[in-house]
Amino acid sequence: MITTRRIAANGLTFAVDCLGDGNDLAICLHGFPESRFSWREQLPALASLGYTAWAPDLRGYGQSSRPEGVAAYRASELLKDIAALIDVARAEGKTGKLVLIGHDWGGALGWFFVLNHIRPVDRFIVMNLPHPDIFARGLKTLRQLRKSWYIFWFQIPYWPEHTLAAKNAAWIARAFRSSAINKSQFSDAVLDVYRSNALAPGALTAMINWYRANFRNPFRKLPPAKILDTPTLMIWGEHDTALGLELTHGTDQLVKNFTLRTIPNASHWVQQDTPETVNRLMAAWLTDQPVPMA
Repeated sequence: MITTRRIAANGLTFAVDCLGDGNDLAICLHGFPESRFSWREQLPALASLGYTAWAPDLRGYGQSSRPEGVAAYRASELLKDIAALIDVARAEGKTGKLVLIGHDWGGALGWFFVLNHIRPVDRFIVMNLPHPDIFARGLKTLRQLRKSWYIFWFQIPYWPEHTLAAKNAAWIARAFRSSAINKSQFSDAVLDVYRSNALAPGALTAMINWYRANFRNPFRKLPPAKILDTPTLMIWGEHDTALGLELTHGTDQLVKNFTLRTIPNASHWVQQDTPETVNRLMAAWLTDQPVPMA
């Protein structure tokens, strides 16, 4: 059974869903506008493979600390949070292999965490978030700029928060269900979790501050290595309305040990849309078995 811990790290307190008691560690990083809840189907799969699996509410989200001010959400601070959580797990005796798993914003943090060797990571799994160099090139195209319109909207003070909170956070619920392929995965009960998180005092401002703090060049103090040595599995839902499938192209030139699997019947919310497929791909890759085509 998944349990939730309150873990002190980097001067903040994080709500972390935990399952498993293996020596190996898997840390799952969610995106916007999600929470630790988005990994509910993956934690049991990881625990069954012998991992201690953690899925934190990242800073500003869910039941974790919400520091005030835009600067508190700079990428450099977010990466320190991940390092501090890993350090806590290591201090608790989880000294085996480390797998970092990220989706959306969590995937962006994961890329820069492994590219800059902030802590040793044995394997990296990224879902629907491209390599930062490829994403930067993509943002220079009209096609991707149209998909990323909301990033610019989020720079406006107050208005985005008001819009996202209106009518019981209807925008939040619609963001999931309208773009999901397997809409049964996003029941009213599931959407209510995300509505509730968004409507908590200060939550929407904190969540949007990730975009405000990192609008121009979020990682300017963290120049990435040119070629990534960490073995990487990319899982991509093909029906992503925010990030085009073309953003996967060329990743194999930037990562030495790279595996890509796309899922035709999945959206941007890939691990929630098709959890069984995602879990099967992860399990094969983590156990060095042939990774099936979705």
